[in-house]
Amino acid sequence: MEFKHYSVLLHETIDALKIKKDGIYVDGTVGGGGHSLEILKHLGPKGRMICFDQDADAIKAATERLSDYKDQVTMIRSNYENMVEEVHKLGIEKVDGIVLDLGVSSFQLDTPERGFSYMQEDAPLDMRMDQRNPKTARDIVNTYSREDLYRIIRDYGEDRFAHNIAKHIVEERQKHPIETAGDLNRIIEHAIPAKARRTGGHPAKRTYQAIRIELNRELTILENSLDGMIGLLNEGGRLCVITFQSLEDHIVKNNFRKNENPCTCPPEFPVCVCGAVSKGKVITRKPILPSEEELKENSRSKSAHLRVFERDTDKTKRKIKVTD
Repeated sequence: MEFKHYSVLLHETIDALKIKKDGIYVDGTVGGGGHSLEILKHLGPKGRMICFDQDADAIKAATERLSDYKDQVTMIRSNYENMVEEVHKLGIEKVDGIVLDLGVSSFQLDTPERGFSYMQEDAPLDMRMDQRNPKTARDIVNTYSREDLYRIIRDYGEDRFAHNIAKHIVEERQKHPIETAGDLNRIIEHAIPAKARRTGGHPAKRTYQAIRIELNRELTILENSLDGMIGLLNEGGRLCVITFQSLEDHIVKNNFRKNENPCTCPPEFPVCVCGAVSKGKVITRKPILPSEEELKENSRSKSAHLRVFERDTDKTKRKIKVTD
């Protein structure tokens, strides 16, 4: 099956990067290579692109798509949490821009054996973004305690019926293992009241999101990686992050604010005395959203939010305390 992934907010991201012709850019989630290809089109012959992905299918597809620029591209199969270390291994200290597109690819969603979608009833419960990971969604569903299932469905799926869904999963797996998307869908359907099932989309959507996030450590990795990526930027370099759900967007928004104003002084202090230095500025006070044209072309982009941070390494600057 061809690796397909629509590059959401493509032109908005390229504009936000302020690309330098001889710059070094990193795509932390290369997917099908859409964002990387557009960046390469804006680079001169001395420009360089470093691409990360943990999915072998994505690496293969992006390598083929970017083949016209192969002398300028370095492809690394690794999670973006290892970005700083891997870039430094290449002898590169700083880069001019970084892109993260945190969405699940259309290829992953539409390939039944990958097990990401509740729409594929016969699909195995897999959901691994990195298939080298021995743990799958099936392991979570069949081995996590009722309390842990409740926690992840509540926290990562934000499902108000998390308690009942966890209860039904544990009860059903005592009769037989839960193997397929269809098995899990039927359990969730029985756990949610009929009235609630008639609104808000597919009843399994939030549970699948929760299991996928837990399995792939998505929020933990994002939270632990943003500071390092900002530190990897040259002065004036920009970090562009595209999120697809509120939990991710909240992490990015708060991290960018903290890096812009890290001051820990009490609110009543008129001037910062803690010595914390701003790492730069938030370019997007509100997230950039898909245009009406993009929404018509790709309905999966409807929840996309783009946030941008610009690095400032002038150590002489001290943040004057401000209140919102």
